[in-house]
Amino acid sequence: MVRPQALPVQTQIVTTGTEVSGPLPFLAPPPRARETTLPRCLARGRRRRGCDGGVAAPGDAHIYSELPASVRSERGLPRESGLVLRSPECLRERNLRYNIPVSSASLPTIKSLGLRGVSCISLTNLDGSPASHQVLQSIAYHLGPHLQSLCLGGGSPTEASFVALILGCPALRSLDLSGCNSLFASGTLLAQPETAQQVRQALSGLRELNLAGLRDLADLSFNRLSSCAPSLERLSLAYCHLTFELGPAWGSINPQDSSPSQLSFHNLLRFVKERAARLRALDLSGTGLPPEALQALGQVAGLQLQELSLHSCRDLSTEAVAALCRQQPGLTSLDLSGCSELADGALLAVSRGLRHLQRLSLRKLQRLTDAGCTALGGLRKLQSLDMAECCLVSGRVLAQALGSVRRAPPPLAFLSLAYCSSLKDNSVLSLIPALGPSLRVLDLSSCVALTNRTLQAICTYLTPLSVLRLAWCKELRDWGLLGLGEPSEEPAQKAQVWDPQGHEGWVVPGLACPPESLSRSI
Repeated sequence: MVRPQALPVQTQIVTTGTEVSGPLPFLAPPPRARETTLPRCLARGRRRRGCDGGVAAPGDAHIYSELPASVRSERGLPRESGLVLRSPECLRERNLRYNIPVSSASLPTIKSLGLRGVSCISLTNLDGSPASHQVLQSIAYHLGPHLQSLCLGGGSPTEASFVALILGCPALRSLDLSGCNSLFASGTLLAQPETAQQVRQALSGLRELNLAGLRDLADLSFNRLSSCAPSLERLSLAYCHLTFELGPAWGSINPQDSSPSQLSFHNLLRFVKERAARLRALDLSGTGLPPEALQALGQVAGLQLQELSLHSCRDLSTEAVAALCRQQPGLTSLDLSGCSELADGALLAVSRGLRHLQRLSLRKLQRLTDAGCTALGGLRKLQSLDMAECCLVSGRVLAQALGSVRRAPPPLAFLSLAYCSSLKDNSVLSLIPALGPSLRVLDLSSCVALTNRTLQAICTYLTPLSVLRLAWCKELRDWGLLGLGEPSEEPAQKAQVWDPQGHEGWVVPGLACPPESLSRSI
């Protein structure tokens, strides 16, 4: 007997672009560090039941408030203004990231976080002002010894303050310099051998480097910085201006011949060949990578990539993707979103060559059809699938393909079919049986043909969902969001709940059934 249920209270339902309530678990694709903006969340934390307001120990809490001097004296706390423990949960999470606005008002907070051993921060409003320099000095002194993840994305630090900060952070594992064009505009970053040697010692344990969106990045500055990170495993050059010179000499030039004014693919290929044994993740999204360059990259000896992002590389061909799948069969994450020349053949090649794939993004592949979806049955480890804006995908064949891997661990946890205008109620209802209890995120935003029938089935059978996105599904009504049948003036009649597994229904008042034709097709 199947009993209809409402979605859990903590499920987020997005109907007009606003997410409502509830903490979420980590999902595939795994998100970056969770973020908390400072100092407001610290300075204005509210006291929770059971918290004694004692002095915080490292790793114990993240919500504080400033206590008056008299209260601190009564409790035996230091008389100077400070942040005091309010909640004993969140700082135990190692991946909690703090967004720190760069201003003199953040200095006390930085000192307090340093006492607590915080290891992951992101700086906002960073520039070359004296106040920013003072903040960077404070971070290097108080947080530097145990800082593992540092994000300066979009900031404009001076070269001197950046070097000083890095020298004070010997434990860094992740460094984000995306959009920090001021560091590379002059081309002299790390030009002094003594400075480069010191930075190399500080970054000896760096595993991840993000250089996305740097318009002034050139071969020379890239080589200097990358040589200071000998243990690098993950590199992002997304939306950097790469130049491509076709020919057999790719990757054969010496570092001394590197260009001081442009970032060339042959220099990148040389770097990949040198680091092939360690390199595991590469992001070349938006670089205009041509098919020949992708083939040259995939066939580097010893290279065993696990993650590759080629978002918006519009010149890539189906043949190039097929070659990549043969050359790099160990890929677990592949992003082909926005590669507009790809069609069904690319998905067939992926399913045949990448048997360990866990995360696949095919967003905006508007030439992809239902015929290509049949190949998804071969991806038995798939956890995350993004097919948003694939306008020719109707969902029926996708349901059959996913159904064939339903019992294969690990099950699908993330599915996006947003903006798929061909998606209809019947397709979603046939898809629901193929979605197991592990599904946590379902995005059907702007699937304008969907009605309350789809929502009724979701509310009844996909109760483990944590996030359900239905923005701009204009046919939905309030009673559909409650999982109820369409209200009428006549007395409610008992109806049998449709069970996608084929079990006997459970009779409840007011819950509509799917049409007989759909039941037979299931």
